[in-house]
Amino acid sequence: METPKGLIQKGKASFYSRKFNGRKTTSGERVNPNVFSAAHKTLPFNTLVEVTNLHNNRSVIVRINDRGPFIKGRIIDLSRAAAKSLGIVSRGIANVKLRVVGARDFLTAAPNVITYGNTAHLLSLAGPVNQQ
Repeated sequence: METPKGLIQKGKASFYSRKFNGRKTTSGERVNPNVFSAAHKTLPFNTLVEVTNLHNNRSVIVRINDRGPFIKGRIIDLSRAAAKSLGIVSRGIANVKLRVVGARDFLTAAPNVITYGNTAHLLSLAGPVNQQ
């Protein structure tokens, strides 16, 4: 499945609770709260997505490595690190905009880190990922 670069979606974001730390994602990776990863219902694994909190205009880039969320009205589940950077940990959910920026295949130098603006983000790139 090809990544729909530039796709924009708006809706609610939530983040993984601590009880999911270390559990396997749909892609077979383990949930790591310290990396910038996320779950989306349909985007291909390894898709890089810019997530912008519409309340404070903060943005991060995450890599899709899981499926979900499965709660009506939510469009993405974020790792704790991504949620913290977006300023949504205290609220639990936030209105966000998603924009597909590419895929992991495009990362060549420093494949575990992506720079966005003045910030470097640690991506979860460990282990093989199913291409479903």
